[in-house]
Amino acid sequence: MPSDRAAGRPRAAHKMVLVVRGELRLTAGKAAVQVAHAAVLLTQKASSRAPRELADWLADGQMKVAVTVPHLDEMEALERRARAAGIATVWVEDAGFTEVAPGTRTCLGLGPARVGDLDPITGGLDLL
Repeated sequence: MPSDRAAGRPRAAHKMVLVVRGELRLTAGKAAVQVAHAAVLLTQKASSRAPRELADWLADGQMKVAVTVPHLDEMEALERRARAAGIATVWVEDAGFTEVAPGTRTCLGLGPARVGDLDPITGGLDLL
């Protein structure tokens, strides 16, 4: 797939990053649903907390990047860094009906925020 630049389109200035907890070894479908939950929660949060960031993200094409980290403690460290930078965060805690116990933190959502603010925090993570 060609990059935005190769297609002559400007690169998005805002994005969401959705971090999945690797140690849980979620199925692809379960991981997809957890990422979707995080994106919805972030959008809801931004509508009241950061309407300008939300509007900018929507205008930029709603870029979302799904990444993974090996362990919960790494997700918690990412959340601390994001909060310190003023980036919105949400946790997805599973209801426990299928693959993990109730209350298990499966996904961390960050943003929407400027790419330049998120990349120093999440840019080195492995894609999901």
